[in-house]
Amino acid sequence: MQNQISWQDFAKVEMRIGTIIAAEPFEEARNPAFVLQIDFGELGIKKSSAQITTLYETDDLIGKQIVAVVNFPPKQIANRMSECLVLGGLGDDKDVILIQPERQVENGTRIG
Repeated sequence: MQNQISWQDFAKVEMRIGTIIAAEPFEEARNPAFVLQIDFGELGIKKSSAQITTLYETDDLIGKQIVAVVNFPPKQIANRMSECLVLGGLGDDKDVILIQPERQVENGTRIG
């Protein structure tokens, strides 16, 4: 186990459900990635750079619900700003496997 954090530290991380509404190759990124536009309901639409090109195609991502951290400050990646961090598990070859809700839920639903 890595360094332990307090419950108060964990409570600061705001994870929400969102639906991917657009996905395109991120040609300028150093590592293969997609630029995603994700609808988080009341929080609006946020963009994210996601290195998920090994297991996913852009067409397959549209309409998929995912979990993302939405309260990190924006981060510049190449020539774009990433506004949230899409969460996933790391497979054997460090391929990212997206975390998804079991059932369709309202965009913006908080993970707690």
